Amino acid sequence: MAIAAEPTIQDLAGRAIQNRYEFVLLFDVINGNPNGDPDAGNAPRIDPETGHGLVSDVCLKRKIRNFITLVKRGPDGNPLSGYDIYVKERAILNDQHLRGYQALGLDPKNAPKPKDGESPAEERVRRWMCQTFFDIRMFGAVMSTGVNAGQVRGPVQMPFARSIQPIVSLEQSITRMAVTTEREKLEQEKKQAGQARTMGRKEIVPYGLYRAHGFVSPYLAEQTGFDKDDLELLFQSLEQMFDHDRSAARGEMSACKLFVFEHASKLGNAPARRLFELIKVEPSDPGQAPRKFGDYVVTVNRDGCPEGITLHERL
Repeated sequence: MAIAAEPTIQDLAGRAIQNRYEFVLLFDVINGNPNGDPDAGNAPRIDPETGHGLVSDVCLKRKIRNFITLVKRGPDGNPLSGYDIYVKERAILNDQHLRGYQALGLDPKNAPKPKDGESPAEERVRRWMCQTFFDIRMFGAVMSTGVNAGQVRGPVQMPFARSIQPIVSLEQSITRMAVTTEREKLEQEKKQAGQARTMGRKEIVPYGLYRAHGFVSPYLAEQTGFDKDDLELLFQSLEQMFDHDRSAARGEMSACKLFVFEHASKLGNAPARRLFELIKVEPSDPGQAPRKFGDYVVTVNRDGCPEGITLHERL
């Protein structure tokens, strides 16, 4: 991939979005584990006080990153300029920081002191990282470990998603016909026919509808260069990321609804909490266990939308 030129503050700010946004994503899971907890044997995450299911922000961000990797790569398989991913499997983060120094002709151990009107080396590298890595431009990153490339507060933030109702986690027994070692094969041959199976366990949620909230700050977008094209790519990833993240463990996961609140100003025209309250999700029959998205009723109070707010229903 060609080395990008060093961006200026004006370059980054000139591409940035000029409005505040919030969004609500509804997604569901059928017979799968949407986000396992490694401290609980990888069982579905759950709020022990209420029984509601949880999906971490890290899990959702991972799916967004994976989607960007798919749609923003060239014929050679390398990421397109400006759409590399910083946090990816087995990536050595300090090597990513070093790339920034090398691209700008700087030595992290002997960075020159800034002259009049020149930014410190770490600041110059930080801007290069924002331009090069989509997830830094979007979510931010702490890049001060080892090779120091500064810190970035990302304009896009997402808390944990929570299920609309309490979930039930079912533990299922599974068997495996194959063996991993010769010793295991001999041990199983000593058993009776039909019992020579390796046993395992698998936990699933029969059905769960989850609600995630998101926030987009135009002020932080100015600092990272997060622009309207990036914002559209974010919304596209929220709509389609589950379609490209299939696995036996996750069952069937789908994005069901995506509502985007666009403010008429950078500061915002209404509190986010007030906007989120305009969208109600309730079971159509409280006496029955839901097993599909159609078992819920989604009500949007458009008449209660404050002045200066435009509501976009993307799904």
